[in-house]
Amino acid sequence: MSESKENKTDNNGLKPKPVKPKFSFYWIYALLALLIIGLQFMNWSTPSKNIGEGELKEMLLNQEIERLVLVNREFAEIYLKKDKLQLEKYKDLPSSENFGAAKPQFIYNIGSVEKFENDVNIVQEGLEKPVYIENLTRRNVWGDALSWIFPILLLIGAWFFIMRMMSRGSGGGGQIFNIGKSKAQLFDKDTHVNVNFSDVAGLEEAKVEIMEIVDFLKNPKKYTTLGGKIPKGALLVGPPGTGKTLLAKAVAGEAKVPFFSLSGSDFVEMFVGVGASRVRDLFKQAKEKAPCIIFIDEIDAVGRARGKNQITGANDERENTLNQLLTEMDGFATNAGVIILAATNRADVLDRALLRAGRFDRQIHVELPDIEERKAIFNVHMKPLRFDITIDAEFLAKQTPGFSGADIANVCNEAALIAARHNKTEIGKQDFIDAIDRIVGGLEKRNKIISPQEKKVIAFHEAGHAAVSWLLPYAHPLVKVTIVPRGKALGAAWYLPEERQITTTEQMLDELTATLGGRASEEVIFGKISTGALNDLEKVTKQAFSMVVYFGLNKEIGNVSYYDSSGQQEYSFNKPYSESTAQLIDAEIKKIVEEAYKRAINLLKENRTKLEELADILLKKEVIFKEDLEEIFGPRHFDEHPEFNGGQTIKPENTNPAIIAETEVVSEKQEPTEGSLTKDSNEETPQ
Repeated sequence: MSESKENKTDNNGLKPKPVKPKFSFYWIYALLALLIIGLQFMNWSTPSKNIGEGELKEMLLNQEIERLVLVNREFAEIYLKKDKLQLEKYKDLPSSENFGAAKPQFIYNIGSVEKFENDVNIVQEGLEKPVYIENLTRRNVWGDALSWIFPILLLIGAWFFIMRMMSRGSGGGGQIFNIGKSKAQLFDKDTHVNVNFSDVAGLEEAKVEIMEIVDFLKNPKKYTTLGGKIPKGALLVGPPGTGKTLLAKAVAGEAKVPFFSLSGSDFVEMFVGVGASRVRDLFKQAKEKAPCIIFIDEIDAVGRARGKNQITGANDERENTLNQLLTEMDGFATNAGVIILAATNRADVLDRALLRAGRFDRQIHVELPDIEERKAIFNVHMKPLRFDITIDAEFLAKQTPGFSGADIANVCNEAALIAARHNKTEIGKQDFIDAIDRIVGGLEKRNKIISPQEKKVIAFHEAGHAAVSWLLPYAHPLVKVTIVPRGKALGAAWYLPEERQITTTEQMLDELTATLGGRASEEVIFGKISTGALNDLEKVTKQAFSMVVYFGLNKEIGNVSYYDSSGQQEYSFNKPYSESTAQLIDAEIKKIVEEAYKRAINLLKENRTKLEELADILLKKEVIFKEDLEEIFGPRHFDEHPEFNGGQTIKPENTNPAIIAETEVVSEKQEPTEGSLTKDSNEETPQ
């Protein structure tokens, strides 16, 4: 015979604890609804019948009325005598009982109280037993109570709803009382992360340091026996899309310890003091689960440098959050076994106190991938794709200098979409090339209406870019030239920039001259210029400004740089140089640009016949490649000479660390090319 549910035991012979139902706010909502429905039921009864003045007079004359009650001086309730209810004309009246209380049979709506009283008295003159009017003031207690309780309940309900929406996802259920709780998402053995270091292609140097942090947590005695201490924090710094967050995911997947993940903006709230409270709660949870890792993405949201003269209260709240974060990271209390990872692409704006040793002991720079790293990234992202086996990842890596890991993932996805759009069974080489062009230059617009004269101007403009870059020794190698509108550009010349760490004055001047080749071609051929060189002029102005102001490549200004690596200069209202120096800078920038422009004009005048031949081919084909230029101008011998091969990196035997540091700054400030492939475009005129 089976046991009853009450007597059931588990394998250990113990009765299981009864599971208590969780409290829910919906129970309160249900009780309120039942209360309102019950009140409505109490008022549900068959309504009394309304009568007119003639019927009332007849009842008074026949002395059928037992009581005549004037309620709130608005209407009169008429109660008939019990013996009169047996009359034939009153047999159809409903019951006069309502939950044990007498109920009037008729209602008479009055206009004027004085007139009603006079009419009743006149009708009953001479009667032996007249009916006297009773005055009654009746109050609807439930109605009056609901009239002021309901708005309060509505406000409280709206408040709870808003708080639930604002606090959704916070610890402890997201209710109003948990708004100061941490919003960090916890990854542990129950919520395992499937990303590991094998999924992170490239970034070999960064992975070495990150893997060492994971090893600290797995084998702490290996380091502590030698007297070493586990680093308290590591800051991942690098451009957007280089894989900082992906590295953090790999750490979560490899470390096998609790991993708290949140964004810097998760500390920010509209209430004062909430950010600091969430920081305290985050570190409290982390200490309970130590050893563990805390990852704060986009830490610049709360870690921005503190100012001296703050006016608005919002900045005070952010600074309070930062102060609490600084205290928790390296304050009086110890954080044994808690390692903090953070990521940002704006390390220059972070507070100095946040970057000091003891808080973030290491700064791991995650830079844009080089050609070998791009090849590895392509191999990772091409694994799930169905592509032609003849496609070489090394070729694609050479076509995408300056691309980040996110850009490469986008290239692979776009190539798949392009192949699917053309109903292909596998992705071809041309699909990848089209995807790169799509990302760098935008979507082709072959339906754009362009007049024949405008098309001719665009063709000579782009042919000028191609010709000048082909004739200059330090200009970037050409890939193709097109006059098909793409994005905002009416035409474009595509180059493959050399991956060099430093740039000489001659290289920059050649690039300036090649960029101005389009406008120079218009002046040489047509004798007039157009607005199509907007993008070119913007690029050369910025590059000339960098040469004069940042790199010290101008004789008049000298070996002076006004570059601010801290990033604080952008918030200043004053320039770091005097007004006279500013005038000299403007003059030198103009001088550099004009000399490059004259140089481009002279080159095109010397090769005008070849320029016209190239433009004619471009008008016919709309797209031309490197081979077409070789047929017209001959082979470009500069690429074969080691002096002009900027792609090779020469490493000196005795390297001075100071020189390396200076080189890194120059490399960071060097004007990046748009996307990666250089695109000198003939843009539309902005309206």
